[in-house]
Amino acid sequence: MRWKAACAYVEEHHRHHDPPQGHQFSLGVLTDEGRLVGVAIVGRPVNRNFDNGLTIEVTRVATNGAPNACSALYAAAWRTARSAGYRRALTYTQNGESGASLRAAGWRKVADLPARPGWDAPSRPRRTLGTENVARALWEITTHDVPPLPELRDETRDETKPAGRRSQRCPECKSPIAAGPTGRPPRYCSPACRQRAYRRRTTRTASPRSALT
Repeated sequence: MRWKAACAYVEEHHRHHDPPQGHQFSLGVLTDEGRLVGVAIVGRPVNRNFDNGLTIEVTRVATNGAPNACSALYAAAWRTARSAGYRRALTYTQNGESGASLRAAGWRKVADLPARPGWDAPSRPRRTLGTENVARALWEITTHDVPPLPELRDETRDETKPAGRRSQRCPECKSPIAAGPTGRPPRYCSPACRQRAYRRRTTRTASPRSALT
C-alpha cells in the first residue's frame, strides 16, 4: 500500500495509536470483493539497540475487525521482510491483548515489559500519547540463523540526569578539578597553571624574529 493511504486507515481504525513517523513498506488485506479490511505498517525498530540493519518492526496493525485479517497481515509482513533480506521482525502488544493473531502467524513472545510512567525523556522529548502506564509484550519471528537479541534495557528507569557536580582534570597538571557553586568547574586548577599555559601558548605562537629579540 501507499504510505499515505495506510496512515489514513490507521488514523481511522487504530484504537490507541496515531500513524508512525515513517515506514519501510506497508501492506493491506482485501476481501474477495476487493474491500480493504486492514493494514500493516512496517518500519525500522523504534528501539535503537535493535536497529542493526537486519531487523524490522511491525509498528502498526489496524483492521475493521474482519476475521483472520491481523494474522494475515503479520504473516505477510514477515514474508515480505524475509524476502528483502531481513532476519528478524519485532512488534509489541499492549497488556490485555492475547496475541492470538501473532501466534497464528508463527510469532513468539520474547518478554513481558513493565509499564512506564511516560515516554518523555531528556534525550528524546515526547508529548503525551495516552498509552503511558500500560504494560507491553515484545514479540519476534526470525530466521534459523539470526543472532540473539541484545539485552533488553529497563524501560522503567529514570533517565533524568543527576544534578550532581561535574568534575574534570586540569589540562596543565592533570589534577582533578571540582565544580564550583555554579556547577561549572574552572578550566585550570590554579592561577599558576593558568599562567604556565598562557606562557606556553605565547611561546608557541611567537615568530622566529621575536624569539631572537
